[in-house]
Amino acid sequence: MERSSGILLPIFSLPSEGGVGALGGAAYDFVDFLFAAGQRYWQILPLGPTSYGDSPYQPFSVYAGNPYFIDPGLLREDGLLLQTEIDSLAPRGDPGAVDYAAIYRTRFDLLRLAYERGKGRDAEAFSRFASQNADWLPDYALFMALKVRFGMRAWFAWEDEDIRRRRLGALARYRALLSDEIRFHAYLQFLFFSQWRALRAYARARGVRVMGDMPIYVALDSADVWVRPELFLLGEDLTPVEVAGVPPDYFSATGQLWGNPLYRYDVMEKDGFSWWRARILGAARLYDTLRIDHFRGFDTYWAVPFGEATAARGRWVKGPGLALVEALKKAAPELELVAEDLGALNEDVKKLLADSGFPGMKVLEFAFDAREPNSYLPHAYARNCVCYVGTHDNAPAMAWREEAAPEAVAMAVEYLGLSEAEGFHMGMIRGGMASAAALFIAQMQDCLGLGAHARINEPSTLGRNWKWRLLPGQCTGALAAKLRRMSYLYGRTPEP
Repeated sequence: MERSSGILLPIFSLPSEGGVGALGGAAYDFVDFLFAAGQRYWQILPLGPTSYGDSPYQPFSVYAGNPYFIDPGLLREDGLLLQTEIDSLAPRGDPGAVDYAAIYRTRFDLLRLAYERGKGRDAEAFSRFASQNADWLPDYALFMALKVRFGMRAWFAWEDEDIRRRRLGALARYRALLSDEIRFHAYLQFLFFSQWRALRAYARARGVRVMGDMPIYVALDSADVWVRPELFLLGEDLTPVEVAGVPPDYFSATGQLWGNPLYRYDVMEKDGFSWWRARILGAARLYDTLRIDHFRGFDTYWAVPFGEATAARGRWVKGPGLALVEALKKAAPELELVAEDLGALNEDVKKLLADSGFPGMKVLEFAFDAREPNSYLPHAYARNCVCYVGTHDNAPAMAWREEAAPEAVAMAVEYLGLSEAEGFHMGMIRGGMASAAALFIAQMQDCLGLGAHARINEPSTLGRNWKWRLLPGQCTGALAAKLRRMSYLYGRTPEP
């Protein structure tokens, strides 16, 4: 990894028309901003279709793209939508926040209009796409059609036990019964990947690498678990025995109860982790670089009995370790991998990270808190790491200044030489830029000096996350010039 820098901005945060960020003009404009700012990485959050709670870390599929991100403007240019249709179905409200309920009520009606116009015209190209993705697309499209059929309930709550358990007769019957709905959901993936490939090619031409994010776990209500239940720790009734989370920590006194089903790693290892190898190859088709979320779970993971109200009463279980890491590296050797290794790590996790060769992560907002180890202070960094002011789980720097202990803020001011003249947020960015870390990433909110209202996610909370959006015009030429100059001064871009 060359010395460089980048910006973290989720797709849903782009200032696209239509109430949610999408893969059209606003995305291309942001790539242009990154190029002008000398930033060589665009980090995003997972791209999968989201469910209740809107978290990108609980998608319906590890392979599929979120239909919300299909850009209506590009569909209009392609002759699949009329501007009057886009306008009539566009949600109204705060342009600075995603209204997921409004998007859910209207977006699929709009996309169905595009489907009706495009399914015949695009038959040949769609057929090629379906053939190229035959390992996951038919099951995913059937899964989504079944969810519609059963009122969007989770698959383990479907009334028909035969289809819950994927018995052959039921699969054949529903494929015939729901054939058009199945094709609709498959066609949406055709549209998503067509727009994504074009955007990624544009970013590559501008010298911008896209860093994706791979959640270590999958959602219980997902095509992945429904299709391969034998790979997950489920009981005879198909409900989990234990679920994923983390113990009490910096973010929560009762831990974080994620609720994802745990893997049967012993079963997965028998065929050389083929499920994981397929997953990493899918990621390699989407991204140039991939952050592996909760990397420590490959060494040991927190297992919580199903039905617990919090994650406090869990236990540590030994994970697959280096065997899985090596399988991932061999499956996609061209994919640049980053390990999310935040939190209290034991020596075994540190050894696994060292053996993997992956860069780990450092967060400046943790560096000045007495509860955290001094390894987060920039002078302690090795080169092989990625430095952040804060991740999507942290408060923006300006909010951190208000929320953190006064002594932590005072130490940050002294250590980094922060001043009101420069701006607290820009001084934090400068501190990360100047560090030895090979890659530095700033949240877009920190580049803009925004406060608590712009936080992406607050762990262990529900209802107010994954909503913040840029406003048109916030990515100015002056800001790009400032970031480019800073990146140049600290050797992260070759030209001033």
